[in-house]
Amino acid sequence: MSSDTQATAKLMIQGTSSSVGKSVLAAAFCRIFYQEGYKVAPFKAQNMALNSFVTIAGGEMGRAQVVQAQAAGVDPDVRMNPILLKPSGPAGSQVIIVGKSQGNVTALRYHGEYQRMTWPYVTEALHSLIDEYEMVIIEGAGSPAEVNLKSNDIVNMRVALEANSPVLLVADIDRGGALASVVGTLELVEPEERAMIKGIIFNKFRGEIKLLQPALDFIEEKTGIPVVGVVPYFKIRIPDEDSVALSEAVEKPSVSLDQQLDVAVIRLPYISNFTDFDALQDEPDVSVRYVTERANLGKPDLLIIPGSKNTLADLRFLHDSGIGEQILALCGEEVPVIGICGGYQMMGRLVKDPLHTESELEEVAGLGILPMVTEFYPQKHTVQSKGTILTDQGFFKACTGETVEGYEIHMGRSMLDEGHLPLFNLTSNGESNLDGLQSGNSYGTYLHGIFDNDSLRASLLNWLWERRGTRRPVEASLSQAALRESAFNELADLVRQNVDLERIRDIMGLRADF
Repeated sequence: MSSDTQATAKLMIQGTSSSVGKSVLAAAFCRIFYQEGYKVAPFKAQNMALNSFVTIAGGEMGRAQVVQAQAAGVDPDVRMNPILLKPSGPAGSQVIIVGKSQGNVTALRYHGEYQRMTWPYVTEALHSLIDEYEMVIIEGAGSPAEVNLKSNDIVNMRVALEANSPVLLVADIDRGGALASVVGTLELVEPEERAMIKGIIFNKFRGEIKLLQPALDFIEEKTGIPVVGVVPYFKIRIPDEDSVALSEAVEKPSVSLDQQLDVAVIRLPYISNFTDFDALQDEPDVSVRYVTERANLGKPDLLIIPGSKNTLADLRFLHDSGIGEQILALCGEEVPVIGICGGYQMMGRLVKDPLHTESELEEVAGLGILPMVTEFYPQKHTVQSKGTILTDQGFFKACTGETVEGYEIHMGRSMLDEGHLPLFNLTSNGESNLDGLQSGNSYGTYLHGIFDNDSLRASLLNWLWERRGTRRPVEASLSQAALRESAFNELADLVRQNVDLERIRDIMGLRADF
């Protein structure tokens, strides 16, 4: 156990299971203490997620800790998420250690010696943040009571003990069984681990709090641990950690929307970085839906092929499901199509992976929408990029020459056929490179976060409405930066009102003069 001094305050958020709201509550505490003037860093030892981000230094990390860093008003840093697992198949993941890819590892191999090998990276990152910041808000994963995983734990109680951090245990009361899950978790953890749990929060509550009070009294009497908050169910736009929310979404067929554009995103089996579309979902005149079945594709105003953690496997899925054939039919009807990263690669003539860097497949014929060929290489390209819009075709006509920025995460390199011009001139790490391609109403780019560019997004939506023969029903796109700050502040206010913050401060050992 660490022997840290009182100089750095710590708080760890653990849950009775996955998807109880740990990530969002951690973001809320990051914002609350940031508002109070503390220098705060988030931390999660290990993430398993397909939503990742690239830092200024070019390291890759989980999206949840990026959101928490933004809530804390600091730049994302790979130390905040030293281990990232990106599922690439039914029983394996790409392993990212302190921002750098280490290749694919099977689940059986990882949950053994490989996972134990990563612990020193976790402790080094954790203690460097503790040394640098006034406060560290730590997030656990899943449940600390999963007995089949505890021997190799590097993310839950082992971290709490290493950091000497008090723990708040969170349960999702909306799904039912919350009282039993709290009691069961406390029964299954070791005595020294149970001693670290200083408070309980029930999350996603719907109803009258007075009717819940007998249950709260029972939990406190049964466990001897105070209930420090009951947070109501809310819908504040905070990006999700992984694909849990996406897997719970109901697939919707194409519908006629007079006041909203119909944007269909292909829900690939290995879809990644679906947070790329949050900016579109935030627009009041846009309806975003995810599609896995050809029959539900319809004829949308815009079709998007998203990023993928296993491009060749997802490309084969498009062919086998008939969705690829339907995409080509929509292209023939001049429906706009945008591909991002893996989706961009799929739109070319051929995708090759001769060294099996991503899958067992060596090559798969592309959709043939864009005149290019992609080949995979062992070294991953992870950079933040910023540059200029070169093209004046389609929706880019209204924003030619303007600045565009985002980030790139890919192992493939795409070679355009001779005579075809790119969309963007980008600069990353002091070097310029050309990106993207357009053919007719079809566009592709490696740039994640492209729709976060307010001017570009507004140009796209205005263009889509013009294609309907009408004007856009809203005056202007909303600023993503302003929306994000508003959401963080709203979340912080909600949590402040529904937790005993003074008690939590006492649990953290915060003094009035801290």
